Amino acid sequence: MNSQSDESLLASLRLTLVDGVGPRIRQALLDRFTCAEAVFDAPHARLLEVDGVGPKIAAAIVAAAHSQQAEQELARCRELGIELVSRDEPTYPAALARICDPPGVLYCRGRLETRDELAVAIVGSRRCTVYGRQQAERLGGALARAGVTIISGLARGIDAAAHRGALEAGGRTIAVLGTGLAKIYPPEHTELAEAVARQGAVVSEVALDTAAIPGLFPQRNRIIAGMSLGVVVVEASRNSGALHTVRHAMEQGRDVFAVPGRIDSLASEGCHDIIRDGAVLIRHVDDILQGLGPLAAPVMAGGDGTVHTARELLLDDQERRLLNLVTVDPIHVDLILRDAGIEPSRALATLTVLEMRRLVRRLPGGQYCRAN
Repeated sequence: MNSQSDESLLASLRLTLVDGVGPRIRQALLDRFTCAEAVFDAPHARLLEVDGVGPKIAAAIVAAAHSQQAEQELARCRELGIELVSRDEPTYPAALARICDPPGVLYCRGRLETRDELAVAIVGSRRCTVYGRQQAERLGGALARAGVTIISGLARGIDAAAHRGALEAGGRTIAVLGTGLAKIYPPEHTELAEAVARQGAVVSEVALDTAAIPGLFPQRNRIIAGMSLGVVVVEASRNSGALHTVRHAMEQGRDVFAVPGRIDSLASEGCHDIIRDGAVLIRHVDDILQGLGPLAAPVMAGGDGTVHTARELLLDDQERRLLNLVTVDPIHVDLILRDAGIEPSRALATLTVLEMRRLVRRLPGGQYCRAN
């Protein structure tokens, strides 16, 4: 462990493992001391100056500096084929890094990729109806086919249906656990977790052997929202844990969508409440893609060019090819027609469609530019 990167990772992992240091306190410590290494170099008295850090937590931090627990955890991760992704790593989800209390380290089985920046969470009740399960599978599959990564929590009911919909469509999906990766919960989803890891990733912020503790699930829901551009709720009663994810999404500035149920369905009361309060009502996948705003950072979509807004995933190949010829800076229509590779009349008609969809703007002098 001689490299600086290994030492930095170990320090981040060590801080994650300190008993009593949750996401908020960890972030407060990092805000005060700038990095995990500096936290462990700080004297006991200075640790007590941080909000939320009392004598017990300060003593635990000092003790952790001399412990081998982090080294042992890292060695075990490597034995199990689990990667530890710190916030300094390029594979750490960019959107997650921007929330107020991001995980210091993500345990990851599988692979996180840049294209996962184009992600939507699908969450809902564990005790779902047949209707709810069908809608979650349908939306998970349709979004996955459009190139969107599906984020959920591997729970029974809606979460599992969303993962399976994405898997069956051949798309990417990421499961965010509230337990350690050596303690898959619920245990009957072990095979599903393996399938998700092959086609995406299974991630957690807690130590490998952390068992299911009720308080950890609302905490992990901030990660589900934080990794996503928007959150879709499919069936949620008024006391559903999925509404914790909605709260995190709103605090993080994410879009919130909800699938309506029967007006007298207790299983959908939570969905109806948030629709009444401003969530976007979802009928089909187009409603989600059209409802998502401009991406924080453009991403690549299957080699077809840069996607600036999720709406672009609704385009056919010809429309996307024409759109990729239009730049943020004004470009003359003659240059677009020259490189379009189709008859000028078809190219002009396609540009009109893109203008109607508010993806390009027509400017004076026969020029076009991107509308976003």
